[in-house]
Amino acid sequence: MSAPIPTPRPVVAPIDTAPQPGGTRMILTVTANPSLDRTIELPGTLQRGAVQRSVSTTDEPGGKGVNVSRALAASGAETVALLPGALDDPVLVALRERGVPTVNLPIGQRLRANVTLTEPDGTTTKINELGPDLGSHVDELTALVVEHAALASWLVLAGSLPPGLPTTWLADVVRAVRASCGDAAPRIAVDSSGEPFAALIASGAGIDLVKPNADELAEIVGGDPEAYEADPASAVAGARRLRELGVETVLLTLGSAGALLIDDEGSWFAAAPVITALSTVGAGDSSLSGYLLAETAGAPAPARLAQAVASGAAA
Repeated sequence: MSAPIPTPRPVVAPIDTAPQPGGTRMILTVTANPSLDRTIELPGTLQRGAVQRSVSTTDEPGGKGVNVSRALAASGAETVALLPGALDDPVLVALRERGVPTVNLPIGQRLRANVTLTEPDGTTTKINELGPDLGSHVDELTALVVEHAALASWLVLAGSLPPGLPTTWLADVVRAVRASCGDAAPRIAVDSSGEPFAALIASGAGIDLVKPNADELAEIVGGDPEAYEADPASAVAGARRLRELGVETVLLTLGSAGALLIDDEGSWFAAAPVITALSTVGAGDSSLSGYLLAETAGAPAPARLAQAVASGAAA
């Protein structure tokens, strides 16, 4: 008979994310498919086939890893965003304007542009381009990650893969970094989905941290995403199955329900604060940045989770 699944402990503790004495090495984020994200705020419900005027329009450099580095830099943490693209590409220009240190791989192509439509009730519609084909730059991009990973405390592999990168690229990068850095290799966090994420988990590479949402967890271990969001015990069971596949720590974001953290020491659940959501864009990325910010400050697991939920809600 299998052991009963314990209810995750609640998180209510405040958190101090001040850096520890002596500082830490930087957090390197890798975004293979960055974008210039244009967000258009509508005054009412989106009307298909009609002409509507926007309330406001903003352009921001985006992509999951880019968003993590932006949030970390805004919090005063040391971070570098690694991405393809020319120095004069609008994405790279925008990152420099916002004070985010970058390492870039010129590819002779423009980076993609994405459009997000937001409605007053928080409904978000996204139209994402595929991105440039990086088939001729696979080895260069991998080598650049390996080179800079040696200087990092955490390596964050985040977001989708553009055309030309093999489905196994995430797993290939993990193996290359660990082969090159040995015992000095950074801890590795992954926030991805679909076939690349599945291939990484199936490779048995052994990831230190993954940050799936309920849908992404269900893609790997099965189960019902709605059940994961409604029942913390069900979410713990799903996260445990992911850990059995070689993941050390699971930070499972559950939308408006909150988030779950499970590792060798136990499991914790933090409810999200009650807010009026203006947009969900970047919320999961901010959750990951909050977790890493707290972890590098030496915070215990419950405080790391509390910071992750607070950061996601703020976004």
